[in-house]
Amino acid sequence: MADIRCIGICTGGGDAPGLNAVIRAAVKCAFLKYKWKVIGIPDGFDGLIWPEKSRELTLKNVSGILPRGGTILGTTNRGNPFKYRTVDNGKEVIRDISADVIANATKLGIDAVIVIGGDGSQKIALELLEKGMKLVGVPKTIDNDLSATETTFGFDTAVHTATDAIDKIHTTAESHHRVMVVEVMGRDAGWIALHAGVAGGAHLILIPEIPFSVDRICRHIVEREAYGKRFTIAVVAEGIQLPRELKQLSRGGSVGNLVGDAIALAAHKEVRVSVLGHIQRGGSPSPFDRILATRFGVAAVDLIAQGGFGKMVCLRNARIEAVDIADAIGQLKIVDPHADLVCTARSLGICFGD
Repeated sequence: MADIRCIGICTGGGDAPGLNAVIRAAVKCAFLKYKWKVIGIPDGFDGLIWPEKSRELTLKNVSGILPRGGTILGTTNRGNPFKYRTVDNGKEVIRDISADVIANATKLGIDAVIVIGGDGSQKIALELLEKGMKLVGVPKTIDNDLSATETTFGFDTAVHTATDAIDKIHTTAESHHRVMVVEVMGRDAGWIALHAGVAGGAHLILIPEIPFSVDRICRHIVEREAYGKRFTIAVVAEGIQLPRELKQLSRGGSVGNLVGDAIALAAHKEVRVSVLGHIQRGGSPSPFDRILATRFGVAAVDLIAQGGFGKMVCLRNARIEAVDIADAIGQLKIVDPHADLVCTARSLGICFGD
């Protein structure tokens, strides 16, 4: 068993429902099971760049945070100590201050760190590991696109949020005989769009993994009208591959609006677009996400106790396991165009624009 007296916890990258559940579980397990002290590192690694920001987390600090969205520690996408940006004499300077981060962790008495984050945060964690910092990882992304784990916490809640929005849009689409486009998150993978689209009864689902054409979308709308269906709901992932005709029109805005405008122009239909955006990151985590996050938090603390540094907890075959962080990053888990759920969707008449 590793000689540990104090651990640190930080949350990096975009927030996700369930982060507080991980923090709560880790603090309770560390204190009650191992009698360790826990330091909360705020705003990603910024709390080690500016150690005066860090603070001790007690049982009282984590009381009542299980159902809360977001993270009590705060988070950032810009806290990379290996590429720390500062302004010197009016010019932006990029410096490597990782040695300061490691030294500050030592000054705070931190023996090991739990890094909760996605691919970017885990890459930073791996670099810090190689420079001597003891740490373990907890995977986090609502996009569910980390290959090392079957599911990430936050994904289930995001699907609930998107599905609820589609349910509400369904009734107004039917009432006004409109085409409704709902844009959801999914920069590299279409998991949210696929799951929410099927769960919400969408008629079109556009995901990054399946190329589409506006012509095919319009034909599907006409086919629906032949069945007497005078409305269509399209769920669009933000990271879809734009066909050539839409790339020429793109000005870097919402792809949902771009697709909506193209449908309105080509199919001569009244189209409305809803971009869900960061609403998918917010709100109280679902029971599934609370349980998964809690399991991850406890497993991360146990991993430190066992000396499993450089590993990340994950879910495999419904069991919590651990993999090397080096093997967990850099490879995205994307939707297989021939996967069971895609085939199920097609059997229901859902079009993927191909």
